[in-house]
Amino acid sequence: MRDAVIVEAVRTPIGKGKPNGALHNVNAVDLLAHSLREVVARSGIDPVLIDDVIAGVVTQIGEQGLNMTRRAALAAGFPESVPATTVDRQCGSSQQAIHFAAQGVISGAYDIVVAGGVESMGRLPMGANLIGSEDPSGAGFAARYPDGLVGQGISAELIAAKWGLTRSQLDEFALGSHEKAALATKNGLFARELAPINGLETDEGIRVGSTLETLAKLKPAYYDPAMAERFPQIGWEITAATASQVSDGSAAVLIMTSEKAKQLGLKPLARLHSFAVVGDDPLLMLTAPIPATKKVLDRAGLRIADIDLVEINEAFSPVVLAWAQETGADMSRVNVNGGAIAIGHPLGASGARLATTLVHAMQDRGARYGLQTMCEAGGLANAMILERI
Repeated sequence: MRDAVIVEAVRTPIGKGKPNGALHNVNAVDLLAHSLREVVARSGIDPVLIDDVIAGVVTQIGEQGLNMTRRAALAAGFPESVPATTVDRQCGSSQQAIHFAAQGVISGAYDIVVAGGVESMGRLPMGANLIGSEDPSGAGFAARYPDGLVGQGISAELIAAKWGLTRSQLDEFALGSHEKAALATKNGLFARELAPINGLETDEGIRVGSTLETLAKLKPAYYDPAMAERFPQIGWEITAATASQVSDGSAAVLIMTSEKAKQLGLKPLARLHSFAVVGDDPLLMLTAPIPATKKVLDRAGLRIADIDLVEINEAFSPVVLAWAQETGADMSRVNVNGGAIAIGHPLGASGARLATTLVHAMQDRGARYGLQTMCEAGGLANAMILERI
């Protein structure tokens, strides 16, 4: 029976998605090419063996448009015979790329695939691909949702209200993310997964020295009088500190069958055990990791207690805290080296970034099972389980 394993995983340090960010002057094609080149170089394989390159990108416009993964693969020096494609499942785009790659390997369509993702949010702001579009959704969508949906910040506020999460709980979670990421950086726990670029050697957004008192002084980031009237239950708890950071970065993982890895003399980091993708309420939008986790655990025949480490994308503090309430997850096993609130959330790259961090953390801690899940715009979520072998 065919399987799919990860034999190498790398990422760039995550830069601030601002004009003064360390990666702002790096073209997104070159940013992705860096991780693609590095993941193959570290494995030592001949890139001519790669059957496909699948990468996630969200804002597909400008340098990130026109199937930019193909240009990135060529920029990485891959042979012209190696194909490439680009996928968009919003924030989960590169996790979906990993799913597609692994499913292709398991089915026999591929033997070796590179999956990854990139986003340069400082160069191509979120939503830039919708500029000039008067009606991006169409009449049928508007008829189904006559009151309209809302932005992700409002969705995060609705989640905080529904699950009764307080401002102090949200702030404590955010502070913990920075503390864990800072400690992991100090102890060199990210060293093996990082591929420095443009002088950036560590994640740029991690803040050291913040306190709960400092965070308590921040104003709500998404207050809107019209939304306050529409949703009187909102307490306006979300601040810049309890939301993921706008970021630049890329990541890539090398996937193949365990048989092919043995032929090439490579030791797998983990087996891709189980997959799930679900839809959920598009108004709450960010709750889908809850049913996605249940679905992937059911498919794997596992319980949440069987999972040694979890990487769940920290889009906003309430996303993770509501998920934890519903799943009963042990928070000491969740995002043990910090998450997107501290490290950053370069949209199309985040799924591969989480996978890279997860497989290395599983090695460091001797974990058998790792779970990865992330919310995605539109009320979607991917989930997968990795098994260290």
